[in-house]
Amino acid sequence: MPSDADSARPDGTTDRTRMSAAAYEDLMARLRRFIRTNGEAYLADPNISSIGIGYKTIEGSRTSDISVQFTVAKKVAGSDQLESMGTVAVPPVIVVDGVAVPTDVLERTYAPSFRLVAEPRTVGRKVRLDPVAPGASVGHPSITAGTVGGVVYGRRDGTQYLLSNWHVLHGPDGAIGDDVVQPGPHDDNRTSDNRLGRLVRSHLGIAGDCAIATVEGRRVDATPLGLSVVPDELGDPELGDAVVKSGRTTGVTRGIVRRVDTIVQLDYGGTVGLRNIGCFEIGADPEHPADSDEISRGGDSGALWLFTEAGQPSGVVAGLHFGGESGTDPDEHALACLPSSVFEKLEIALRPPSPEDVEVALGYDPDFLGTRITAPVPGATVLADVAATVDGDTVVEHMHFSLQMSASRQFALWVGWNIDGGALKSLSRKGIKFVKDPEIAEHLQVGDELYSHNDLDRGHIARRADLVWGSLPVARRANRDSFYFTNITPQIDDFNQSARNGVWGRLEDAVFADVDVEDLKVSVFGGPVLGADDRAYRGVQLPREYWKVLAFREAGALKARGFLLTQDLDRLEALDLDEFRVFQVWLSDIESRTGLRFADVLRAADTSALPESAGQRKPLGGVDDIRW
Repeated sequence: MPSDADSARPDGTTDRTRMSAAAYEDLMARLRRFIRTNGEAYLADPNISSIGIGYKTIEGSRTSDISVQFTVAKKVAGSDQLESMGTVAVPPVIVVDGVAVPTDVLERTYAPSFRLVAEPRTVGRKVRLDPVAPGASVGHPSITAGTVGGVVYGRRDGTQYLLSNWHVLHGPDGAIGDDVVQPGPHDDNRTSDNRLGRLVRSHLGIAGDCAIATVEGRRVDATPLGLSVVPDELGDPELGDAVVKSGRTTGVTRGIVRRVDTIVQLDYGGTVGLRNIGCFEIGADPEHPADSDEISRGGDSGALWLFTEAGQPSGVVAGLHFGGESGTDPDEHALACLPSSVFEKLEIALRPPSPEDVEVALGYDPDFLGTRITAPVPGATVLADVAATVDGDTVVEHMHFSLQMSASRQFALWVGWNIDGGALKSLSRKGIKFVKDPEIAEHLQVGDELYSHNDLDRGHIARRADLVWGSLPVARRANRDSFYFTNITPQIDDFNQSARNGVWGRLEDAVFADVDVEDLKVSVFGGPVLGADDRAYRGVQLPREYWKVLAFREAGALKARGFLLTQDLDRLEALDLDEFRVFQVWLSDIESRTGLRFADVLRAADTSALPESAGQRKPLGGVDDIRW
């Protein structure tokens, strides 16, 4: 009885020229499963260096027969020689799902492409670049040099990374979190001057030889050196596909895919030793010969191979280069990891996620400064007034900030946010509209009905500029989230003059300018003082006082500083024309005005030396008057 495979090919042939497209796809799928299931067992033989799928060769000429192709360190004949080498003969045929598939044995050895030869001159790929581009030299400080493969993005948060190999960015002596340098140490040993970023993730195994690193303090150009296209899709290589790469050592070279679904065994040295890597093999392209007939050399590891269309590079990635022939092998070939496996293992993509698709923790982070600082807690006087969210919670969380709403006043009781001064982005507010917050019922928040056709401004509690940090998609999400009306309070002209141009609007900037803030990180709480005597306008009582608390670390110590924007610190009756002024106050002063309770650790960090009596405190004339 014929097998399913024989039914697809009536004569059971593996000759590509005698197979339909459907039969070819069926055979390749069966062989792929066979390699993935049984391939590593064959690599236990010390003479076998790889197993894959390729066209059978006879006397050096390629035939049209699909075969299970083995490479060995040395081809020998005779059982005595095989036995002396501790190996066995490869069978001439392997039956796969009932189909007799011929085997092919090639004498071929491999090595990771990072063993370098001396270069007589400095070229543009081997110097410090800004912007950094694929095709340039890169490496861990403990290795020689490899190649920047491409610009990629974290799938969850859109963080921008550079992609290369494990043995380029990590290596036997490296660890996650280590610095990465560009160019690699072989090209410039001034590693302290050439720091590019840090190693974030890596993998060495069947899924590939791959790693990613951050880019810090330099710009990035995603176009590979010598090519004119930015990779934007992942492909699946097939036999005969034409490909091109941009590498640190050999520059732009072309090749032809000649083996697919391959598992190769490489010796990475040191404590790492032999590892099996899933890959495909690329041979020379006779129509586009490389200089010195070398499609890859030491230092090209990490380069991306791209498919070509009509002879031109496309934006489709074929694979990640990681190895080539060893120094004694006369055959010219290269090895590349499958892009789908690499990108899945490292959780990366060629395009950043949209702001809506960002998958990161939302809200104020209480552990942002290394000491847990919880959000303010409503006291007995305001607890019953806390508005519920649409999900039945009481805290609203958005990108980098959280808040609680007053149900009666329809404004925030407090907003808490984190600022990473080292990761801030400059983003435009153009085209972003103020909208009601979907996390709170519409009737529990004030919207445009208060602000239309008058001089009231929509003022951010958590400053937009404070929130736009992190990866670009995350910063864009925060930029958009900052315009929810739950983060907005009404501000009249006199208030705005003080808030925008005076001390109040510069508090966050001042702490970074005047204090040696550890890790450039600050946590902030702020909001309106919802007074019972606030005047009403269009049925809404307008707050006339605002508060803010800044928390940060300096010289290892947690510090907290409180501020109040008001017309009168003693809360005596103030004239409408009185100027709004900023006072530095204790956190207990803010608690008594708002009915909120700050975390004990935050209260303990409030060590400001202020006059006991409110009447003795002077308004801040400028940020230089702040007692940090």
